[in-house]
Amino acid sequence: MFIQTEATPNPSTLKFLPGKVVLEEGTADFREAQAAREASSLAGRLFDVPGVVGVFFGYDFVTVTKEEGPEWQHLKPALLGAIMEHFMSGQPVMASQQSIGDSEAAAVGEEFYDKEDEEIVLTIKELLDTRVRPAVAQDGGDITFRGFENGTVFLHMKGACAGCPSSTATLKHGIQNLLRHFVPEVQQVEQIS
Repeated sequence: MFIQTEATPNPSTLKFLPGKVVLEEGTADFREAQAAREASSLAGRLFDVPGVVGVFFGYDFVTVTKEEGPEWQHLKPALLGAIMEHFMSGQPVMASQQSIGDSEAAAVGEEFYDKEDEEIVLTIKELLDTRVRPAVAQDGGDITFRGFENGTVFLHMKGACAGCPSSTATLKHGIQNLLRHFVPEVQQVEQIS
């Protein structure tokens, strides 16, 4: 089994491509070791590597976030070993499909917007799904819609995007400009955790 790695715009996060489907649908974002161990044996194995503070699963990739201090050259062999060992074992990535929904719901919560703005929200979501999320997934992360209120779009950043030094520029210059161009009702974009 050959696992590729890619740098992300976030220097604290590295993207791993195992050459297999990681999650058929949705994403899973773990920022706490105990919750990760309960939901996913793979996430638990990755949190067992000293210095790991975050694990994110996408369709065909895993991103791992490290704390300040340890260098990737020291962490990478253990992380590659944990990923390879997991996929060679044949175990599922998630303990259950319910875990995916639970981890997303806990991290994201309910969407909020005025029912009168439903058409605007559908346009915003379509733009995010077709133009933003595929690009962000290339960098090892994900951005999901959280709400729309008084001209402000609220987004939740996950994976490599969470805590990335360039995330503010991505939000303000990239996504905000895109949404303003196609949806005149959008005035600004804000990150929500």
